[in-house]
Formats: sequence, structure tokens, C-alpha cells
Amino acid sequence: MTDTISRKLESKIDDKLISKSKRRELDDGFKKGKVVNEVLDKPTVMTLYKMITDHVIAYVNGSVSAGKESVVFWGVTDDDTNVALKIYLVSTSNFKKREPYLTGDPRFRHVKKGTKNLVYLWAKKEYRNLTQCYEAGIPVPRPLYVTNNVLAMDFVGVNGAPCRALLTSNVEQSDYEQAISLIKDLYHKAKLVHGDFSEYNIFKTDDGLVVFDLGSAVDLRHPNSKEFLKRDINNITRFFKKRGMTIEDPVDVFEEIVNEL
Repeated sequence: MTDTISRKLESKIDDKLISKSKRRELDDGFKKGKVVNEVLDKPTVMTLYKMITDHVIAYVNGSVSAGKESVVFWGVTDDDTNVALKIYLVSTSNFKKREPYLTGDPRFRHVKKGTKNLVYLWAKKEYRNLTQCYEAGIPVPRPLYVTNNVLAMDFVGVNGAPCRALLTSNVEQSDYEQAISLIKDLYHKAKLVHGDFSEYNIFKTDDGLVVFDLGSAVDLRHPNSKEFLKRDINNITRFFKKRGMTIEDPVDVFEEIVNEL
């Protein structure tokens, strides 16, 4: 039985889980039992394989973006719908720096030690944050599925090309106003503070701004939520000021947000 699964798995690896340009890397790395590009280690491949057999996805076309803590792959479902597969890096030590965003959040009282446990919890945390935002009507990628270190969500883009982030977009005054509204809505409607709100984590789409990367978002009851809020406001204000937009005093924005509750 195990041999049969292994043969099927290797077949899926060759046929489904990687684009032609990447096949050799994945094939070699997997056979040697090594981490491939810090993402596709054996447990992650098994997770993706299970997602295929459970019909969560049909196949994966390749990576579309990469960071220190995760890589996003372009996945496709059985009905040809594009999905984003965010794979958190189990091999990285960066997640140890993320503990302050977990410790103190009443939604996650029991944080098990160990990098793998922390990464798995982080994936669940981002899924939960996205769900809270989506249900509150905030423009975020719709969360679809989470298991172990893999999070599936709506793909914001076309044919495997993600929409541009604010960083690389032409911005207008209305973008600044939308960004501040997003921070307010996160706080009042989803009861969250993003914790990493910046031009890097906001898509500019034809329908307006879409915020993503919500793994750092904390519940308002987190002891540092107001400090994170101040930082979010300062970061996005600094960006728009550099782009020549008319901005409000960050202190006034902060006071308005926290005093509206």
C-alpha cells in the first residue's frame, strides 16, 4: 500500500505539482529527501497531494511570489478556477519573530513550542483573520481552505499574474482615502489590527484596494493592538506622503479610529 501511494505521489509530482521549468528541481530534491526551494519538502508535497485527492485543487502551475516566510503558488481547481496557495516555510526561523503577534491574542491561548507547530498555527491564524474580514465585507482574498502549512484563497489577478501592489502602482488621492478606510473597517468591523499594513500588502485592482497578508493581524484585545495600529497608520501615511498625496495627521487618524468604538 505504501509503495503504491509513493508511486502515485511521484506521478502527481511530475504531472501536477510543478511547471515544466521546475520539474527537475522538484524531482531531484524530493528523491534526496531535501527541502526544495525551502518550500516543497516531503510533508508539504504530501499535503498538496491530499488537497488534490480531496479535490480542493486539481494541480499547481508554479510560484508567483516569494518572501522570507512563505511562497505563493498559482493553483487551479477542478472547474478551472484560479486559487492562490500560500505555503508557509517550515524550514525558516523567521516565524520565531512572529510570536508577539500570537502571544496575547486571546483567540490563540495555547501556542505549542517548535517551528512546525508555530507555522501551522500561523496558517490557521491567517485563515481565521481572512474569514473575519471577508464576513465583515472587507475586501480581502476569500479564504477557501487551510491545512498544515498550506492556505488556499481566491487568486487576485488574471491567468497566474497577481494584481499590482500599491508599491508598484500609480496612486491617486482616492487610494489614500481607501487605505485609511480599510484600517478603520478592520478595526471596527472585523475587530482586528493588521499589524503589517503597508504598500507591500495592498493590491490595487480595477474595483479598488484589496488588503492581504493578514497573518500578523491581531484581535483588538491584544495588549499591543494600539501600538500596532499606530504603526500601520504611520507606515501607510509615510508612503502616500512620499507620493505627493494630501494626508491627515496620523495622530488624528489614530484618535478618530480608537474613539469611535
